[in-house]
Amino acid sequence: MKTIETFNKNINKGNMLFFMLGFLLTLSLFGQHPVRDILTLEKNWKFIKGDVANAQQIAFNDSKWETVTVPHDWAIKGPFDKEIDKQTVAIVQNGEKVATEKTGRTGALPYIGVGWYRNTFSLPNFSEEKKVILLFEGAMSEPEIFINGKKIGSWNYGYSYFYFDITEHISSNQQNTLAVKLTNVGLSSRWYPGAGLYRNVRVIVKNKASINQWGTFITTPLITEHLAKVNVKTKVSGKQLKLVTTIKDAKGKTVATDTVETIFDNEFEQNIAVKNPNLWSPETPYLYTASFQLYAENILKDETETRFGIRDIKYEAEKGFSLNGKITKFKGVCLHHDLGPIGTAINKSALRRQLRILKDMGANAIRSSHNMPSLEQLELCDEMGFLFLAESFDEWAKPKIENGYHRFFETDAEKDIVNLVHATRNHPSIVMWSSGNEVPDQWGSQGAKRAKWLQDIFHREDPTRPVTVGMDQVKATMASGFGAVLDIPGLNYRVHLYEEAYEAFPQGLILGSETASTVSSRGIYKFPVEEFKMKQYDDFQSSSYDLEACSWSNIPDEDFVLQDDKPWVIGEFVWTGFDYLGEPTPYDTKWPSRSSYFGINDLAGLPKDRYYLYRSRWNTKDETLHILPHWNWEGREGEVTPVFVYTSYNSAELFVNGKSMGIQKKNKSTAKHRYRLMWMDVTYEPGTIKVVAFDDEGNPAAEKEIHTAGKPYQLILESDRTVIKANGKDLAFVTVSVVDRNGVPCPTATHQLKFKVKGEGAFRAACNGDATSLEPFHVPTMKLFSGKLVVLLQSSSKAGKINLTVSGNGLKTEKIIIQTKI
Repeated sequence: MKTIETFNKNINKGNMLFFMLGFLLTLSLFGQHPVRDILTLEKNWKFIKGDVANAQQIAFNDSKWETVTVPHDWAIKGPFDKEIDKQTVAIVQNGEKVATEKTGRTGALPYIGVGWYRNTFSLPNFSEEKKVILLFEGAMSEPEIFINGKKIGSWNYGYSYFYFDITEHISSNQQNTLAVKLTNVGLSSRWYPGAGLYRNVRVIVKNKASINQWGTFITTPLITEHLAKVNVKTKVSGKQLKLVTTIKDAKGKTVATDTVETIFDNEFEQNIAVKNPNLWSPETPYLYTASFQLYAENILKDETETRFGIRDIKYEAEKGFSLNGKITKFKGVCLHHDLGPIGTAINKSALRRQLRILKDMGANAIRSSHNMPSLEQLELCDEMGFLFLAESFDEWAKPKIENGYHRFFETDAEKDIVNLVHATRNHPSIVMWSSGNEVPDQWGSQGAKRAKWLQDIFHREDPTRPVTVGMDQVKATMASGFGAVLDIPGLNYRVHLYEEAYEAFPQGLILGSETASTVSSRGIYKFPVEEFKMKQYDDFQSSSYDLEACSWSNIPDEDFVLQDDKPWVIGEFVWTGFDYLGEPTPYDTKWPSRSSYFGINDLAGLPKDRYYLYRSRWNTKDETLHILPHWNWEGREGEVTPVFVYTSYNSAELFVNGKSMGIQKKNKSTAKHRYRLMWMDVTYEPGTIKVVAFDDEGNPAAEKEIHTAGKPYQLILESDRTVIKANGKDLAFVTVSVVDRNGVPCPTATHQLKFKVKGEGAFRAACNGDATSLEPFHVPTMKLFSGKLVVLLQSSSKAGKINLTVSGNGLKTEKIIIQTKI
């Protein structure tokens, strides 16, 4: 396209000579082989569940296998079955002492077993001067890799990135057969781990004289208002080499360049000055690009680039965490790696939607829990401005579950950490590492030694970031010295021990590495409204008054007090930003219950009431005014039905059908009263409830109403985006809700809906956020839950329109059109 545009421009100018020179140059460049080819193996994979003898052989007939696209999660289509990975166990982390049957702990999806993947690829530019790298960004689990029938390697940790040099196994100018065997054993996870090649697989062809895989390390050790020192270390292979590094700003303009020929132990080191630097932060996530050209005897041998940010981080006793000289609290959430109805198969648009929702809530940080993050997630956090706590393991040498990571810890922990650090260390979003979560090794001196050993590996590979561990056995870590060893003591819950831990540990600060674990079901409210621990109901739902927690945890307000009143508490990571598959506490012994209740947002990505509680405190730019519960309570007339308001304002007045219920003001009498406005004596009568919020001068500043809805009449369809990319991957998330004839939302509707999709796209999945639903996500029908659900539409590779039609008995059918563009 660029050549055609040049042709038209030059012909119009009559500058034929200039055109011919440009055309000949273009032909010359196209005629040369690139110095580096990256082939992403996405399509035409063959897959079969089950162990197939000799499936790695080149001549094996896989024509009857399923054809899939990678990333792929073989288990997400279900069915849900309580017998899958049924675990009879006492969960020590939850304080349990008696073993009980846990039916939905790993999501009740069929992830256990062996799966085979096969694909073919050719490398037309391969020659003796080339090397070939086979890169996996995650494979669940225990992958064994075969090239052209020969096993070339294996890996154990399903969350790890890894690669092999397969040069000697490649056939030049012929089809090469890649086979991958994955083995998921039962009792190997505490949540839904997914199954399959759930992250990208790539083949990288480059010269033998080249930049090593993950061989660049960029830091910014000195920053002033007018100048930043960018330190670049680049590991290479080859002799008599020269490296040219160019730094470009966000607009692509070159701001600095440097050439180096002196090499030490296969590594170049450069210090490059960038004038008037733009600093990276959650508010201004500015990114530079470093381009690298490697020469041997003035011949270009390799070329690559990486994005980075210029930013300064510090952790100081009593003061806390500072970013670019500004004290900053972590307003973070923990995230598991599954993406709800599409499972663990990585999808950038689904990740982006999650981060948009969290950004609006005011969150500024993410903790990958309890695993290594996807590279796509880190790229988006760089772009959108999220601080990141990158976690490695949920187990060390002592087991939590029978077939957990402890089987591989002694042999694999170091190489897994090295790969984590090398693959991700250039991301400015990462400001801290975590070497573990609630590991049983917290007891005893041996655990403290392991903590130091792991921390030393992180420090060796990256001296610029501190290391933490999520500790739930705080008393034990005080006694063993475990907590004192860490750069940053991370407390999982245990709000009653913060003061004691602060006095006992020498670091002078505490991180809320995991907080709250409040449980709720979107749109479900229980009476009477009281605080409970491990409360259970006959419908296996939890109340959305946000007063129910687990035996070991607490409501959000108790963490808010610590964050606001203690400068040495450097922030929190709430468990969790979104519901996830598995761990259905407090119903982990009940069936059907197959996903969590912890999320601030439900499994479909729809906000629960708690979202607005966090938003009222975290989002300091936008107004928040949210009323709960809904006002459809047929049969509760005259009964006490408390009304809560989550708002960024400090006071408000509530009206029921025009009658004032009085003014409530936030105060410090209790943690709840400090952050919520609560009218506990309201009695239900159908009609309208209205809240009027006041500014600090007592003037009305905002108001909101909720109405009692009539009978469900019409469907409403709202998409998160009306235009998506025609790349065969992009997703549109369409929220479907129901209103009455007057347009009032119907919060208790449970109609069964059907979905039809036509045009340049397809139905991908649906989700209603109900943790007890056993409806498969991939079938185009689903019941509403609390009046809503979400439909996922996936683009094709052609530009055009996607037409979604949603229907349900007794409801007016509705349609929506999504545009797809190249």
